[in-house]
Amino acid sequence: MNDLPMVSIIIPSLNEENFIYKCLDSIVANDYPADRLEVLVVDGMSSDRTPAIVEEYAQRFGFIRLLQNPRQVTPVAFNLGIQHSRGELIMIMSAHAAYAPDAIRKCVKYSKLYNAANVGGKLKIEARADTMFSKAAVVALSNRFGVGGAEYRTTADETPRWVDTAAFGCYRREVFERIGPYNEQLVHCQDFELNLRLRKSGCPTLLAPDVVITYFARTELRSFFKRAMRGGDGVVRAFACSTCMPVRWRHLVPLMFVSSILVSALLAAFLPAFAWLLAGILVLYAGANLAASLRAAYKAREPRLLLCLPAAFAVLHIAYGIGSLKACAKLAAMGKLGNFFLLGWRQATSDSSQSGSIPARPVRE
Repeated sequence: MNDLPMVSIIIPSLNEENFIYKCLDSIVANDYPADRLEVLVVDGMSSDRTPAIVEEYAQRFGFIRLLQNPRQVTPVAFNLGIQHSRGELIMIMSAHAAYAPDAIRKCVKYSKLYNAANVGGKLKIEARADTMFSKAAVVALSNRFGVGGAEYRTTADETPRWVDTAAFGCYRREVFERIGPYNEQLVHCQDFELNLRLRKSGCPTLLAPDVVITYFARTELRSFFKRAMRGGDGVVRAFACSTCMPVRWRHLVPLMFVSSILVSALLAAFLPAFAWLLAGILVLYAGANLAASLRAAYKAREPRLLLCLPAAFAVLHIAYGIGSLKACAKLAAMGKLGNFFLLGWRQATSDSSQSGSIPARPVRE
């Protein structure tokens, strides 16, 4: 047992009193030895009971500590946690998520077995509300039509493989010495951008689908829309402060979709022929949406999903695209829209940028 590596789990938090106990309970219930574990909750000056709850856990379990993050920015919390950690392996976690009982042990096992710089798991998304739209939103966030090629959300295959990113991550400490810390200017996409830098250094992320992390997503209509808009805004604004393309092409599809609708509608006002283009875009999307909704409802054995699933897909895509479009306007106002096209061009023409699910092989069979 003394040969097991020390694992540091870093959890940024801000006003998470409704979920932090689920996260900490899942860590306490894990089967990894407590004397080889430390948990650092980095709190962004919460105004609710989150710090008090964490302190209560810290008194009961000596491996849990509370740190403060006055800047209230997620990547700053990650970097603070890394600086104060002692672990050979550093695991990133969300305060509104929970580990399966064997998740930590399996991450350690796969890190050794595949000599992986980063091991991530599969995201099991659960709704925060018991409504039909919330159930549809969960399906949309776990479906290829909804989120593209994000394998850590959509895969049903249990085979470990190399990917561009996975749910959260279990990193070797030397990763941050090699490629640097999290980019603290990125409010969103900081984990994805870090994993892309890691991949460009020659170390892709290992997706281990049997490492399961339950994520409690915002699925009520209003919060779902706002969260999708923030996500779309974040992926484009990341271009302003990154030296490599911080996202994959799949993240930009909603931007292209919404932009094509707006441009076609604008041109149709002057050239009626473009009304056909607009109609074609909308009809193609509606057909694809309905087909994906029918397949997902059939797979879930839940016909009632068809009442809300097309709307959930549409809200996700349109809100994400609107957020991205607004971010493009912000980049233009900052004089940094050129970064968007320059980094995109480099990504498109770089051999090292090619993504793919490379079959993984253990170091020792």
